[in-house]
Amino acid sequence: MSGTEGERFAGLHDKYATEAATPTVRDFHAAIRGRFEQRFQESGLPWEEFVFNPEHTLTLEDLTAVEAEMLAGGYRFDHSAQVSVTEEPEKYKAGAAAPAAEASTEPVETVAAGEQLVVGHGDNVFATDANIEGVAREISTLERVMEMLSEGVPEDTIAIIDDCGGTMTAPIIADFKGILCLAGTVRTHLAILSREYGIPCLMATELDGLREGDAVRIETTKKPRDITPEGMAAAATSSGEQRATVWRIA
Repeated sequence: MSGTEGERFAGLHDKYATEAATPTVRDFHAAIRGRFEQRFQESGLPWEEFVFNPEHTLTLEDLTAVEAEMLAGGYRFDHSAQVSVTEEPEKYKAGAAAPAAEASTEPVETVAAGEQLVVGHGDNVFATDANIEGVAREISTLERVMEMLSEGVPEDTIAIIDDCGGTMTAPIIADFKGILCLAGTVRTHLAILSREYGIPCLMATELDGLREGDAVRIETTKKPRDITPEGMAAAATSSGEQRATVWRIA
């Protein structure tokens, strides 16, 4: 392989002007590029012949091998579709601190009439004139979505979604009073949908002590998270002042 050809291939490593958003993306791309580079070197062909030759296309086996290398290193994927974690749960991280199920017998701190208890914080997608109140209802399966699609979304539903389920909940999102998503950022698909539909929403919400059917109040008057690159970078090092509060109420 000539120096010119090697330089041409190496230039592909600098295709993107900015660094990868996460180490996982960086390592995955590096593994894919590494496999192409190895095949290019072993082929002995000029780049123009190599790149258009279908014999050198990466296969499912290649991608599976890359995935296996990542999993062997201890990494586990964040799930964004229920089918993924259902079919191959060993490849996925445990869900975030989801609200306790109806059948849970764990004690939960009581709230006297007229009082409220802080049960979480999240990143506000957009500000409203007043905080909203509703009933916490966990929506984390296709079966629950289909149930609400056929029978209707109960009034005042605050949807608790355990991942960035904008696609899964899109058919019923317009009927939510509010959304608490336990993952994602204010730039993700679900956040975009919530802005378009005008549904108050907190992303990357951390909850502790909220159960299915609890009355809940969300601090949607909180200044929304800054979605500019500068704002996101500043938020990563902030002390949490921008996080909106979630209360359980009596």
